[in-house]
Amino acid sequence: MGLSFFSKHLPIQEGQPWALKTPADIISTVEFNHTGELLATGDKGGRVVIFQREPESKNAPHSQGEYDVYSTFQSHEPEFDYLKSLEIEEKINKIKWLPQQNAAHSLLSTNDKTIKLWKITERDKRPEGYNLKDEEGKLKDLSTVTSLQVPVLKPMDLMVEVSPRRIFANGHTYHINSISVNSDCETYMSADDLRINLWHLAITDRSFNIVDIKPANMEDLTEVITASEFHPHHCNLFVYSSSKGSLRLCDMRAAALCDKHSKLFEEPEDPSNRSFFSEIISSVSDVKFSHSGRYMLTRDYLTVKVWDLNMEARPIETYQVHDYLRSKLCSLYENDCIFDKFECAWNGSDSVIMTGAYNNFFRMFDRNTKRDVTLEASRESSKPRAVLKPRRVCVGGKRRRDDISVDSLDFTKKILHTAWHPAENIIAIAATNNLYIFQDKVNSDMH
Repeated sequence: MGLSFFSKHLPIQEGQPWALKTPADIISTVEFNHTGELLATGDKGGRVVIFQREPESKNAPHSQGEYDVYSTFQSHEPEFDYLKSLEIEEKINKIKWLPQQNAAHSLLSTNDKTIKLWKITERDKRPEGYNLKDEEGKLKDLSTVTSLQVPVLKPMDLMVEVSPRRIFANGHTYHINSISVNSDCETYMSADDLRINLWHLAITDRSFNIVDIKPANMEDLTEVITASEFHPHHCNLFVYSSSKGSLRLCDMRAAALCDKHSKLFEEPEDPSNRSFFSEIISSVSDVKFSHSGRYMLTRDYLTVKVWDLNMEARPIETYQVHDYLRSKLCSLYENDCIFDKFECAWNGSDSVIMTGAYNNFFRMFDRNTKRDVTLEASRESSKPRAVLKPRRVCVGGKRRRDDISVDSLDFTKKILHTAWHPAENIIAIAATNNLYIFQDKVNSDMH
């Protein structure tokens, strides 16, 4: 497993790490586009920051992989629902890039209620030599126009323009937790706690409800939808996860309303491990199809699991993320950390998986060698050309020099959001209000 990840630290807001100016600066989602050349982050203040990868130059052959700010824009504003007397946060819950069709880029961003489609374009030329307008754009006195000229395009400083193309509102009663673009490039779905809607990218005033688990009597409610995603190749298939730890694979060819799933992936619980916290820690916080479409990756509070689409009875692989917290569930329940929603990610070849943990640690698991490593996103590791050192958490007993005691972990520093470049060994880690980008320059055996 390649451990030599060189790093770059990108503070979304300048200032000392962890000394937040406002909670609005906390990063709430991270997403690479389909080529990996662009990386978008959303934060609790409703802003979207897009980073662009710099091309490799002859003078600085190692500069490729450096990501610099490309564009920043305000995606969502705080709103107030007067009918329900509820404030609607501006926080960006998810960002999804659309496959690029032309020179422009497009992405979807959503808060709890409203999804927006944004178009990102570049302008590096401006027209000059108008016949009826002066240089300031004002209309000339027509009596002074004595000759005609052909307008020409003159080069100008590159300007990135971001414009809202469509707003998809009023589709959800409950908070949107995930959006996913279909492989047909025409539709996408959005999921809240109880329903999943299918939208056409060109139609904003209506969506089709494809999953509805709301019971007639809300007192009978036993589970909620936690995440959903379209299959990467088959436009009729999608999966959604629940707070009970189950996955339901649905086929839109079978029925318009996919309340009856095609497959149910569920691991039977070991009665000997049953406790007060069993249901909470079994809730799936994220589900991701592999790039091949053969497997699904899920994250619950303590583990990541790999499921084979052809085997519903149990996962084919289970990896412990931070099993040392099992004895601390009571205090984690009291400080609400047990409800944290960690995400997970595949590398480009589906051979390595990544997920976050506490104390700004993140974990990687190599599916081929079964080796795993704990790494830390910190200011120290983000110095130029710094190499990440594996970290280790110990539970009582003898401790090696660099080990960290489970009792000294900082639960306010948590890595919930991670993303992996679709083709290369470049990862993006969101740690509170800081974005860390790590790149493997030496080893490629993680590919």
